[in-house]
Amino acid sequence: MENEQPRRSENVISGGSLGSVVQAETIGAVTLHPGGFPGAIPDPAGWPLAGDVDPIALGVRPTHRVGGYPPLPPYVIRDRDTELNSTVTQARLRGGLMLLLGEPFTGKSRSALEAMAGELADFRTFAPARGTDLRGLPALLQGRPDRYVLWLDDLDGYLGDGDGGLEPRLLAQLTALRVVVIATMREDAYDACRNEPRGRVLDLAHTVELGREWSPAERQRLATTAEHTADPRLLDAVASSGPEGAPAYLTLSPLLWDEWWRARRADRHPRGHALVRAALDLARCGLTGPLPMDLLLKVHEGYADVTGMDRESIEDARAWAVERRHGLLRLLDRVTGDTWRAAPFLVETAARRDELPAVDGQVWGCALEAARTDEAYDYGEVAAEARAAFERAAEAGDSSALHNLGVLSESLGEEAEAEQWFRRAAETGQTQSAGRLGWMLAERGDGKAAEPYLESAAEAGDAEAATLLGKLLRARAEHWLTVGRKGGSAEAAYILGDLLFGRRDEDGAIDSYLEAERAGYAPVAAGVAAANLLWNEQESARVWLRRAMDAGDAWAAEVLKHHSTRSESVGDAAENFRDGADEGRAMHATNLGVLLETHNGAEGARDWYLKGYEMGDAYGAFRLAELHKKDGDEAEAAAWYRKAAALGHPVPDQSK
Repeated sequence: MENEQPRRSENVISGGSLGSVVQAETIGAVTLHPGGFPGAIPDPAGWPLAGDVDPIALGVRPTHRVGGYPPLPPYVIRDRDTELNSTVTQARLRGGLMLLLGEPFTGKSRSALEAMAGELADFRTFAPARGTDLRGLPALLQGRPDRYVLWLDDLDGYLGDGDGGLEPRLLAQLTALRVVVIATMREDAYDACRNEPRGRVLDLAHTVELGREWSPAERQRLATTAEHTADPRLLDAVASSGPEGAPAYLTLSPLLWDEWWRARRADRHPRGHALVRAALDLARCGLTGPLPMDLLLKVHEGYADVTGMDRESIEDARAWAVERRHGLLRLLDRVTGDTWRAAPFLVETAARRDELPAVDGQVWGCALEAARTDEAYDYGEVAAEARAAFERAAEAGDSSALHNLGVLSESLGEEAEAEQWFRRAAETGQTQSAGRLGWMLAERGDGKAAEPYLESAAEAGDAEAATLLGKLLRARAEHWLTVGRKGGSAEAAYILGDLLFGRRDEDGAIDSYLEAERAGYAPVAAGVAAANLLWNEQESARVWLRRAMDAGDAWAAEVLKHHSTRSESVGDAAENFRDGADEGRAMHATNLGVLLETHNGAEGARDWYLKGYEMGDAYGAFRLAELHKKDGDEAEAAAWYRKAAALGHPVPDQSK
């Protein structure tokens, strides 16, 4: 009929996001069927029993899943459970609102559900979606034989004032039907709602407060339960949960692990991720104590699989890593000063997860070095863990692990074993191992065997290997040139003279030069000239230089251009050394001090000796020691001798 108004049903069915729904049998020619709306309250006959509900489905935060264990660890009895259970028992008889109040991550939902499952196991349970219109609930339950419990986790999401939320009149109707309403609420939300009209229903609640920090009795029950069940999550909580409480520790750990793991992407916090990973990997190496930030910064730069670190500053990365999440847990915990450690939950989680790569050799190297110099760690224990890790990597085909095994064995004084590892690594193309093996062979006098290994390392850019190879070849060259000289080769005598002159055997050098000269070997002229210059035989040197220059020797020509028969003046020498010192040449600074001490006494020399030492010249420290010794200040002299020795300068035996 054109003017017929729709007839409202007396029973209003609620929908999760639809609010109040008009139920009509007909509107014109369109037929509507009650109860078919999304979010409508389901038939109470199908509601699950409280003893059968899934805690996670009703709001309990999940913890790490561990194979062979249930989704949630066993419940640990809290100090407030007696009051909580008593309140639920009273509500079983009369109905009404029971509210469990506490901060986030205190275990409110788990405790409330444990009480509900224990005291109201045979009650049918309804956990509506937020925004569900609850006004039709009393009529829906009227006259039914079962008992019912309404579960409202985070109660502030269900409060209302005439809009279908929980309010005093609706609560009174439910209480009259002996419906138990069990709710949880955060303290900040509770305080806010008390100042709003919709919060009036809170005055009718029996409230139990649940604290975050666990009492000694609760922690003892936690330890007992963990020991009895051997649940690794509870065992970790016993060992590592602090003032934040075990529930926060258990529930935040998986959230923060996921946050940290996702941060490795270039568009998130890759440097922050790497910084935390450095602390975590060092802990996996056995360094579970305080770690200097400088060490973490050194290690974190080595993660080639973390890209985009250049987009994030060290300051931003550090701030992200040490930020307190949810006001409770950090990824990096400060120990003392600027020392840090990976949060215990990260270390424990890493042992159960397989997405984190094995600790690589670079990190192990840093860990071993730190353990060697820090008395807080047992180097032998860390070395044993490193050996096992390197052997696993070597078995998997990582040739660099063979080198790491060699370095580790060498550090432990296992020379024969180290040589075997270096040899195996060198055979796979590890040039750094070839260099180390070459050193070992040379040090025990097998220079010829060392040469091919040193050459391989030198060709790869190893300067120290190149230097040692050069020394070995020089020694062999000297041997064979001596043989050539004895056999009558003038060229051998000349080249041998250069070698001897280079290692400051002037007498041996001039003998070789003279032998070459007697044989008429013209190129020897430059060498003889150098010897004459050394002995200050200036006129003879000029003659030999002219001969060498005329034969095309560029060095002789350059020297002859500036040659003078008169000796260099003190002023010229001082200016030369001062210019060199100004250019940053440490030896020139000390040499100027020697020159000044020789001609003017100690006072003018001290500053230059100190400058030379500060620039890195050990001789500067030695000369200062000598001055203090001359002044009779034995203690100060000894201190400077030690500084000179530390930089490699030989010093007199102070015990004599």
